Amino acid sequence: MELRHLRYFRAVAQTLNFTRAAMQLHLAQPPLSRQIQQLEEELGVALLERSRPLRLTDAGRFFYEHSVQLLEQLERVCDDTRRIAQGQRRWLGIGFAPSTLYGALPEVIRRLRSDGGIELGLSEMVTLQQVEALKSGRIDIGFGRIHIDDAAVVQKVIHQDPLVVALPAGHHLLGAPVSMEQLALEPFVLYPGNIRPSYADHVLQLFARHDLKVRVAQMTNELQTAIGLVAAGIGITLVPASVQRLHRDDIGYSPLLDPLATSPIIVSYRAGDESALLQQCLTWIAELAASASLAADVQADASLRHRPVAHQTSEL
Repeated sequence: MELRHLRYFRAVAQTLNFTRAAMQLHLAQPPLSRQIQQLEEELGVALLERSRPLRLTDAGRFFYEHSVQLLEQLERVCDDTRRIAQGQRRWLGIGFAPSTLYGALPEVIRRLRSDGGIELGLSEMVTLQQVEALKSGRIDIGFGRIHIDDAAVVQKVIHQDPLVVALPAGHHLLGAPVSMEQLALEPFVLYPGNIRPSYADHVLQLFARHDLKVRVAQMTNELQTAIGLVAAGIGITLVPASVQRLHRDDIGYSPLLDPLATSPIIVSYRAGDESALLQQCLTWIAELAASASLAADVQADASLRHRPVAHQTSEL
């Protein structure tokens, strides 16, 4: 199947007349009929009822609606590509770990979207994936929670997010700060279960620092799934304090007594990237961190230029 098949079918579906569709496409009618037949043969379904007047089958209506959306999206991508090449628009690719959406990232996105000349590409990915996407040029900046040792990528911690324990409603540990020893007695929902090192390793290390082990009741890969399992009473879990913005009646949060129980939010970008749009984005990040009383976690250099970090930690 080629793009021309979709364009030919769109013309026929809109006119319901092979002759008029052929005129629109500047094509003779017999070749157009053959192209539509080829499309139907490849799909293995009839898209048209060849009656008078011509009609779309149910499958044809479905295929038309979705193929038109694909063609319109492709045309927008092509138009924006030309505008970017001509300097009329700018493109910024952003990779993000899901839990960073509870921090400064949404405001950064809002500021970027307020500029009509900027085209954003948003991709959900963990930091290990962000590093590869940065090096290949698929994204320009990443928001994650893991340190990576790679000279091609610059990383900067913009915030140390305190960890809190998520508990099901009515749990006896709600209402007061809790110790790691208390948590070690509870069944635990650990996440994520794949792509290591990860936030799961960070949680295990926190307990190991106190010579404790986690009683894992369930492993899962998503933050939202872990919270849902907590609400169902499967166990408890540790989440960044910023996740408390997610209000649910069936769970509650308690702070930890351990002041070192934190998870960093880390911005990553290509070493040597001096583009004006990236520098503007980094400046906004620094401003937002400062306005949230996080100035101690941000260097005075608003561009956030810093040597690559040479150790590893964790992520969600």
